[in-house]
Amino acid sequence: MKSDSVPMVPSALLALQRATHTTLHVLAAELVDLDLTASEINALANLADGNGRTVSQLGAAVGARPTTLTSVLDRLERRGHITRGTRAGDRRSVLVELTPSGRLTAATIRQTLSELEQRVLAGVSPEAVEGFRTVLEAMTKVSA
Repeated sequence: MKSDSVPMVPSALLALQRATHTTLHVLAAELVDLDLTASEINALANLADGNGRTVSQLGAAVGARPTTLTSVLDRLERRGHITRGTRAGDRRSVLVELTPSGRLTAATIRQTLSELEQRVLAGVSPEAVEGFRTVLEAMTKVSA
C-alpha cells in the first residue's frame, strides 16, 4: 500500500527542546555544589555582567513572566545572592542586583557555561554557529 503522506522533516523546535533539556542536565551536574535550580542558575547567569536589571528586564532575559520570576528572586535573595531595591528616578520599578556572593556564584556559572559551550562547539564551524545564533534570534522574536 502506497502512502500519500509527505516525509516528516525533523523538527528544529523539538531538537532545540531536547538540546535545552540536555544542557540543563549537564549544567545541573556540573554546578551541583551550588545547590541552585535551573531557574536560579539562569537568573544569575543573566546578571553575571554586573548590570542590575528591573524584574521585567530580567524576566525578558530569562524567558519568564515577572510574577513567575518572583519566587526565584525570593530564594536568591534569602541565600544572599541578590538584592532588590528601587530604581533611581522610578520608585515603582524594582532593581535586581548581585551581592558579592552573587557575583562569585554568577562568575562560576558563566565560566561553566563558557567551558560547556567551548566543548560543544569545538567541532562546529564559525559559520554554522553564526547560523545557529541567527535561528535562535528568529525563534526568540517569534515567541516574544
